[in-house]
Amino acid sequence: MKQVFHKIMSFVMAIVVLFSTMSFTLSMHYCGETLVETAMFHKAEGCGMEMQKPATEDCVITKKDCCNDEQVVVEGQDELQLQTDTISFEQQLFIASFVYTYINLFEGLENNVSSYEAYQPPLIDKQLFKLDETYLI
Repeated sequence: MKQVFHKIMSFVMAIVVLFSTMSFTLSMHYCGETLVETAMFHKAEGCGMEMQKPATEDCVITKKDCCNDEQVVVEGQDELQLQTDTISFEQQLFIASFVYTYINLFEGLENNVSSYEAYQPPLIDKQLFKLDETYLI
C-alpha cells in the first residue's frame, strides 16, 4: 500500500512540475459581445463577419468592425530554484552531532545483558505473615 501511494504521489508531483513550467496561449474571438470561438495553442478562427481590407488605399472605411480578437497568455515558471541556502558552521556541527548520536542510539540494543536473568530469590526461612499475625480475609 505504501509503495502504491508513493508512486501515485510521485506521479502527481511530476504533473505539478510539468504544468507549473509550461506556458500556453488561449485565443478568443468575440463577435460583438458574444464569445464565438476559443482556441488553445493556435489562433482562433473568425466567424466570417470580419471587415474586408479595402482594395485601394484611397478608399476609407468609417464603419467599425464588430469582431474582436483577444489572447490570454499564461506564462510558466522560467526559473526554478536550484541553489539552496547556506548553512552556518554551528548548524553543520549540530546536524553532524545529531546524526551521529541518533545512529549510535540504537547500536547494541540486542546485546544488552540483563543482570536479573540469573537472579535467584533468597529462600524464605520464616513466614512474615505468621510472625506478625496478619491474615487476609
